[in-house]
Amino acid sequence: MTPSPSGLSEAASGLCIFSILLVPFASAGLALMNTGLSRSRNAAHTMVASLVVVGIAAGAYFVWGFSWQAYPGLPSHVVELGGRSWDWIGAERFLMRGLKLDGSPASLAAWLGMVSVGVAALVPLGAGAERWRLGACAGSTALFAGWTYPWVAHWVWGGGWLAGLGSTNGLGRGYFDAGGSGTIHAVGGVTALAVAWILGPRRGKYSLDGTPTAMPGHNGVFVLIGCLAAWIGWLGLNSAGAILFAGSDPGVVALVGVNTSLSGLSAGLASLAVTRARFGKPDASLAANGWVAGLVASSAGCPFFMPSAAVTIGAAAGALVAVTVPWFESKLYVDDPGGAVAVHGLGGLWGVMAVGLFGKFPSTAPGAKGGSGQWLAQLVGVATLVGVVLPMTYGLNWALDRFYPQRVPAEAERQGLDLYELGAGAYPEFMTHTDEFSQQ
Repeated sequence: MTPSPSGLSEAASGLCIFSILLVPFASAGLALMNTGLSRSRNAAHTMVASLVVVGIAAGAYFVWGFSWQAYPGLPSHVVELGGRSWDWIGAERFLMRGLKLDGSPASLAAWLGMVSVGVAALVPLGAGAERWRLGACAGSTALFAGWTYPWVAHWVWGGGWLAGLGSTNGLGRGYFDAGGSGTIHAVGGVTALAVAWILGPRRGKYSLDGTPTAMPGHNGVFVLIGCLAAWIGWLGLNSAGAILFAGSDPGVVALVGVNTSLSGLSAGLASLAVTRARFGKPDASLAANGWVAGLVASSAGCPFFMPSAAVTIGAAAGALVAVTVPWFESKLYVDDPGGAVAVHGLGGLWGVMAVGLFGKFPSTAPGAKGGSGQWLAQLVGVATLVGVVLPMTYGLNWALDRFYPQRVPAEAERQGLDLYELGAGAYPEFMTHTDEFSQQ
């Protein structure tokens, strides 16, 4: 196959471009799900916040985010520790100056990063729904897209120290995450947990004895349509990641598509089965979240899973979400209307570990069939996400909250954020709420 001037074959370059064009469907899907899982008096606010988040995330990533993410072969800052080189952060120029947007792998990675950072930034929005100020949400997104996300993306996709664990420490191929189970979704998930902790639960969510009150979303159709849109976006996200970050040939995209689809489908079915067994009837919102968790879990190793493994990975992710969403709510008192912490946080961490357990790498690669070395590399990545990224993103949002309180006042929650922050509701011809805070 004739190589193009970009460094990729013409087929790989064209397929990568087409795949990146599909990624915004993932953002649309998550926006619809977050909106549907919110109550009607916050629907317009959630959708407007989604547009703000995607726009600010792309802007911050353009201004300085990609400068710190970079791409293998581009300048970066390296620290010598213990006689080994540790690549910590990219050293590209701001505003993508000097980066030739000519279809080269680096330019395609920058474009993919610009659209995928919006997907990641939508995850905390689901956890902070119904009580997060629009201005604070914008500020938090700028910190996320300009600082938190690029650091992790460099460690994994920019030639950083996590990816180099194979060469520096002999751990298989090094930390591996082709489509972003950890880099996109777990980073978004731990940020969602930090946001939910800082904002606190919605008013009226917990009774005086700590029992959670059901606050169902207003539109299940939005949630289910969002699942289908997310499926399309994930096919593009995983395919582009396999080509750019796993060095896969264009033909592997067929395997990526099958694995992505099987993982999502099996996860949705597993969530339905678990909720039916636990509650007597299947739960539509948990099944939808389970579906997305399966897509999340498929991303890390999508080019190197067997289809049967993708079914197992997805089913485990769907069952995990069906159990942990209520557990976070009732045991840890984490009020997460969109289920973002379980879906993207736990689902992403599970997807990362699944690479070490199920990944079948080419025989020419170090750690050809996973093994303990690859498993340990993935475990180091999980430890980094939980032990480094979670405290960092919590600290950033805590500092922001000191300067600009992130939570709206009680009156705004009672009235609804549509009227309080936007001045108009999503459904002006209908009564959208009643006062349910009489006990507080």
